[in-house]
Amino acid sequence: MKLFLASASPRRAEILSDAGISFELLPVDVDESPVSGESAEAMCQRLAEAKARAAVARLGTLSEPAIVVAADTTVELGGEILGKPASLESAHEMLRRLSGKTHCVLTALALIRLPDGAARSAVERTEVRFAALEREEIEEYLATGEPMDKAGAYAIQGRGGRFVERVDGCYFNVVGLPLARLCRVLKELGWSPRTSR
Repeated sequence: MKLFLASASPRRAEILSDAGISFELLPVDVDESPVSGESAEAMCQRLAEAKARAAVARLGTLSEPAIVVAADTTVELGGEILGKPASLESAHEMLRRLSGKTHCVLTALALIRLPDGAARSAVERTEVRFAALEREEIEEYLATGEPMDKAGAYAIQGRGGRFVERVDGCYFNVVGLPLARLCRVLKELGWSPRTSR
């Protein structure tokens, strides 16, 4: 059973590869603009499902069984969504706000099995505690360029990991793909490492 990862994220691809899971990349482009009044969880679910549907549309008709995997990750602080920063200024503000606080990282999964269209979805939540950051630390981190395409303006698996004091929940969720949860959902759809190729 072939897996298609509907993502352009090198981090998600690396998580699957490191876990020994065979897949093909099928990046899709969807509008990730938030909807007014939408919760972080609802936004993640909506975007993951949109990515999965877009990937299915790209694939067209398949003659063999396959599963499309899509995901969307965001950071929530005090009920507010912190997505990918639009500028260095917004990245600085996000990191300043995360300093010394606990925030929540949410990743929504959306899976569609082909050819029958059976679908599953899930949302994983992980609490992350940040150390108190000095202005100079934030500015030095921004100078690396690492924060600019990351939800919440940091990468736990990179230099941003220096700021993380505690993780309550799935570490891989913070990177962008909750591996154990994904494998459980894949099994629900009939996938196993033996059927993967």
